[in-house]
Amino acid sequence: MSTASSDAAAQFSGRRQSALQRVQNALHLYPWISPLVILILSFIAFTILNPRFATAGSMGLLIQQMAIVAALAIGQTLVILTAGIDLSVGAITVLAMMVMATLAKDGGMPGLLALIIGVGLATLAGLLNGILVTRMKLPPFIVTLGTLSIFTAIALLYSGGSSIQASHLPAFLNWLGKGFSIGGLRLTYGVLLVILLYAVVGFVLSQTAWGRHVYAVGDEPEAARLSGVPSRRVLLQVYTVAGFIYGIAAWALIGRSGAATPNAIPTANLDSITAVVIGGTSLFGGRGRLIGTLIGAIIVQTFAFGLSLAGVNQQWRLLAIGLLVIIAVSIDQWIRKVK
Repeated sequence: MSTASSDAAAQFSGRRQSALQRVQNALHLYPWISPLVILILSFIAFTILNPRFATAGSMGLLIQQMAIVAALAIGQTLVILTAGIDLSVGAITVLAMMVMATLAKDGGMPGLLALIIGVGLATLAGLLNGILVTRMKLPPFIVTLGTLSIFTAIALLYSGGSSIQASHLPAFLNWLGKGFSIGGLRLTYGVLLVILLYAVVGFVLSQTAWGRHVYAVGDEPEAARLSGVPSRRVLLQVYTVAGFIYGIAAWALIGRSGAATPNAIPTANLDSITAVVIGGTSLFGGRGRLIGTLIGAIIVQTFAFGLSLAGVNQQWRLLAIGLLVIIAVSIDQWIRKVK
């Protein structure tokens, strides 16, 4: 229901909405508003604490560090929109990265072919998650908790637990780590790829029938099924597409890290979920926007980077992120009560 419709309904029934109810309605329609406010306030606060935070060089570094989590959060958003959760996001990404790097190491295979195989493997991993959720009807939490261990073990066994430096990899796999400068702001091609992913997936979610089906399945799966939406097929596709996105993120991770290592992104699962939740996507499914996820990813990195520049130790940074998650979920619970 639009804000205008809500106001009209309230007037028709003889009741006027309070200011708080108007805010609640606005946040229900545009869940990305609250994280945007948090982002603006945090930028102001960290700039006051340390003016170096707002320099072009610092912003370029912040964006580069944020890009990988932002990419992974796209797939996580798709899953959470269907009222699921993906704990295997980091494991799938690392597995795809190690397969790409190992196959292409020291000229063993052309970089493009290694990329295709790595992304294909990540897509199959997502498909496996989807099959276990839709065909065997297992809870997404349990499924992805199990595949987290499985994919992590396979990555370690396949790579022998050793890292592969950029000097041993073809230029194609390292390409996303290269970039350009706009003034003092340095951006990499990996950042541009992540922005492109957001544009494409955001368009699909908001402007296509498949996107509407994703929201419908997350909001009321039984009602969606009765209205003709192929719920199980949509769920299967969501996990498969998420796996594909993780594979693309693995390519960006090689460029960002300058190496392929099985110990990369140890906090990927927590960071991606945090970005999605802070960005206003409901853990109960059916509500949220991808722009909110991008803002959430920026907030996560802003707090980590800003608190670090301010000289705050790691424990307090973790505390701040934890408080943000609890506040975000509390706001979501309040918003869901809107009539």
